[in-house]
Amino acid sequence: MAALASLLLLLAATAMAEAMMKPDTVRDLQLHQQMRACSASARMHTAGRAYMALADDDATTPRANLSKAPRQKMLARRALFTGRGKPALSSASGLTADSASSQPGRISVFPCGDALDRRILSLSAPAIVNFLILPVTQSVDLFWVGRMGTALATAGQAAANQVFSTAFWLTNFIPTITTPQVAAAAARGDDEAVQRHVGEAIFLSAVLGVVLTAGIALFQTKALLAIGNSAGLGYSQTYLRYRLPGVVADAISIVGFAAFRGVLDTVTPLKVALVSNLLNIALDPLLMFPAGLGIAGAAVATSVSQIAACLIYVWLLLRRRLVKWSSMLRMPSRASLNTLAKGGVAVQIRAIALNVAFVAVTRSTQRLDATGTGAAAHAVAMQLWQLGGVILFAVSTVASIVVPAELNREGAGKRAARAAASRLLAIGLLLGSALAAVQLASSFALLGVFSPLPEVQAAAKVPSVIGSLLQVINGVTFIGEGVMIGTGSYTALAAGQVAATAALLVSLSFATSLPAVWIGFWIFNGVRLLSVLRHHFLAGPLARARLDQDESAAHSSP
Repeated sequence: MAALASLLLLLAATAMAEAMMKPDTVRDLQLHQQMRACSASARMHTAGRAYMALADDDATTPRANLSKAPRQKMLARRALFTGRGKPALSSASGLTADSASSQPGRISVFPCGDALDRRILSLSAPAIVNFLILPVTQSVDLFWVGRMGTALATAGQAAANQVFSTAFWLTNFIPTITTPQVAAAAARGDDEAVQRHVGEAIFLSAVLGVVLTAGIALFQTKALLAIGNSAGLGYSQTYLRYRLPGVVADAISIVGFAAFRGVLDTVTPLKVALVSNLLNIALDPLLMFPAGLGIAGAAVATSVSQIAACLIYVWLLLRRRLVKWSSMLRMPSRASLNTLAKGGVAVQIRAIALNVAFVAVTRSTQRLDATGTGAAAHAVAMQLWQLGGVILFAVSTVASIVVPAELNREGAGKRAARAAASRLLAIGLLLGSALAAVQLASSFALLGVFSPLPEVQAAAKVPSVIGSLLQVINGVTFIGEGVMIGTGSYTALAAGQVAATAALLVSLSFATSLPAVWIGFWIFNGVRLLSVLRHHFLAGPLARARLDQDESAAHSSP
């Protein structure tokens, strides 16, 4: 039943997201009329969104023309991004020159159904669905592992998953930097540069994936004991070993996602994620129980889905000529490595600080008791929290797109970008409060879904309440950090994360119960919130005082 419910949820959400991405005929006509007055940069940005619609037309391409489709799309994209030819225009994202908020003036801070709200909604829909797929799949994993009837199995899976999460953060800087590189090259119509950037990223991610796989395999016991406890080691080791084949594949898949996002195609990654995660959902119960693999079956299901996603991404990248075999199999140049090294420092510092925080939390919960009840309860409460928190994470990625778009859109600028940032923060507050209310109303009823053990359900009640209330500040925090990414404030973002991690580590040193650990989350995200508010109101490039200062300097200059 859980698998069927998840299947229906994901299919319905995907259909809704795709429907929201379709352009409106009247809006297209307005866009066509206004494009004549747009600058080259505005044309390139709008055209990039048009390519996203082109990339989603595979399902309607006649079989006889399939071999020509990738080349036609590449030529269309070249014309769209460079402004040559007469491309068909689309306003799928709404980030176009027809914005009603080109002159921010007295734009409301809170949502009011205007053009800015419509732009945010059109971008948020596919992002939310994409981010929801993984926690839904993880919920199904947790559901079936919980049906094994022992808290140690759930605790062991949580410890192993934290090891893989740590490995993920060590490679995550590559796609973070690759996305803007691909976007810039695509905007220039430089197909060779696109293929080079994507190929180099795949090569590096694959190499790092191999190194991480070997490292985890060699030091698995030490890694698991550093995070978990010895009582659940048998379960965590089994799960970890059968997850190892998917590490390299997952690293490559993340680059595939980044590449498509770089050419402003958000629907293709959504479809890949849907297919691979539905495969995981279907395999979980079959491998765990009829096949008799137990917790190893859950790990095998995840590995198979990761390998499937990798193969699909590579096939699509080659088919759409976003990469070549030669670029994937060639060592990146020294210049490319230098670019990655320079750009990745602040990103990696933040990633390391964030990962240290979650490792510390997992380690604290794993050592609360020898039975694994505390760790299992934490895993359940965390899963409930993520089902709501993932929506806020998704909107934060939208913030990282909307703000720079407003900064560079013709007729807009810093004032428009600040208005957009303020609106996004207000949406974060409202959305976080709504999610908190929903989770408070439903969390106790859902505890039994993730664990049939009464002691685990009882231990998870207070943390689930704390996590629900935490969503109120999470909305502003996560979306505010998305705004900081959009303004390129990576150093400030990293500094805030380091300070938050330090505060969390201090609080965890006094935590002797699971509720105390979750209070540490409040301290952790509270410090991040202060960093966000300082950036928006005082120190960031869009702070009102900074804008006034910049405008005064511009007026006084000859």
